[in-house]
Amino acid sequence: MEVSFKGKRVLVTGAGQGIGRAIAIDLWRAGAKVVALSRTRSHLESLQNEYPSITIVEVDVADWEKTRNVVESLGHFDAVVNNAAVAVCQPFLDCTPDAFDLMSNVNVKSIINISQVVAKKMIENNTKGAIVNISSQASKAALKDHTIYSASKAGLDAITRAMALELGPYGIRTNAVNPTVTMTAMAQVGWSDPEKADAMLSKIPLGRFAQVSEVSDVVLYLLSDKASMINGVEMPIDGGFLAT
Repeated sequence: MEVSFKGKRVLVTGAGQGIGRAIAIDLWRAGAKVVALSRTRSHLESLQNEYPSITIVEVDVADWEKTRNVVESLGHFDAVVNNAAVAVCQPFLDCTPDAFDLMSNVNVKSIINISQVVAKKMIENNTKGAIVNISSQASKAALKDHTIYSASKAGLDAITRAMALELGPYGIRTNAVNPTVTMTAMAQVGWSDPEKADAMLSKIPLGRFAQVSEVSDVVLYLLSDKASMINGVEMPIDGGFLAT
């Protein structure tokens, strides 16, 4: 199913690599005017070298005030993908305040911050916008060494539901996707060990991890008018992991 974003202006955070980069590229291919935000200049420059018409913005979303000022300066958007995230894996007994603060700032607070700015402009412009938050299956299932990360993504799911409730009356839809392990370049390195991978794969009825395109396809659908009555969902992209 093809979707079109011709003339639509879309902000994608964490767009320098991985899932965020793929979403930015797919939106560009679908006609969107994409603004790609990341904290890593080299990743952004690489993206723009391949797709010169994509606008790049360097900012660390953990910095509330700087991020707010930058996003304010970018103007009006028709849609936003809150993809920026960080993961620090620690056993429960070794969880640290620094890791908690970092993941809270990036995975939770930044979504509130950026979405507030974007949604207010949508309301001012009477835009029936769409927001998709990139969550994780870790918000729904206990994963070893993921205590704080899982908590941050569970918080993101709750924020998604609250946004759907409060922004819905303005015609702004908010949804989340909850992927399993997704085979980005980084994940391919981390999950290449069969001993590590097999334990996770044994819980996925389809017997494989997700491809980046399988996440991006769902995100674009949820952003599009094809999903005009979908609001407040947390969509697993996990091959049935959560069904078992």
